[in-house]
Amino acid sequence: MESVILQCDEVTVDFDGFKAIQGMNLSLERGELRFLIGPNGAGKTTMLDVICGKVKPTAGKVVFSKTIDITRKKEHQIAELGIGRKFQTPSIFPTLTVYENLEIAMKQKRGVFAAMRARMRMEDHDRIEAQLEMIGLETKADWRAGGLSHGEKQWLEIGMMLLQEPEILLLDEPVAGMTDNETEKTGELLKQISRTQSIVVVEHDMEFVRNFASKVTVMHEGKLLKEGSMEDVQRDDRVAEVYLGKRRDADASRSTA
Repeated sequence: MESVILQCDEVTVDFDGFKAIQGMNLSLERGELRFLIGPNGAGKTTMLDVICGKVKPTAGKVVFSKTIDITRKKEHQIAELGIGRKFQTPSIFPTLTVYENLEIAMKQKRGVFAAMRARMRMEDHDRIEAQLEMIGLETKADWRAGGLSHGEKQWLEIGMMLLQEPEILLLDEPVAGMTDNETEKTGELLKQISRTQSIVVVEHDMEFVRNFASKVTVMHEGKLLKEGSMEDVQRDDRVAEVYLGKRRDADASRSTA
């Protein structure tokens, strides 16, 4: 438990009688790359919404860094504590350069416009250069962000998040719409980030999950269905039934008939 950075206990979300999440438990360790999977309507994105403060649970508790109860905190308060949320569509400044996007995102007390006018310190410049290298956009620092490919825009936004120094990143389908090459690069980037930060990824691309997951949490109808390695999850008959609509042993009996 010493390494746990986020603990969600018996979280329930009720939307006017519809329970999107029902008594969900989730424990995230420091430096963990966790994938949250399940069929459409399982409650995965709603779970991210609860953690980042966009949705308030009807019941249950969310604790950050062992002692900070964030269950009722506002979104900006949770972000300031160190939990960053990325949605499916990249949120960047398309008319600014890649470098300028990262400059704006850098964690500092100055406001956005003051940050653009302020003289960059050498250490700030070095941080941005290091971030450009990490996200693979060092040769496109002077490009307008709107001219990047879809995958590159996603990497830029991840870089912007990292410059705000979060302890946890929440990513919703980060590889949706990417090419195979971009998907592979994204997986390697997430592995690199997880050396220093914790990541929760909601994802439908099972090949991507198989290639990069260390631990998988499966949700169904707002509840925890199965948790473990990808191998454990794939062997579970309940997971097979949820995804395929039939039990694996029934499939096996037909294949041998």
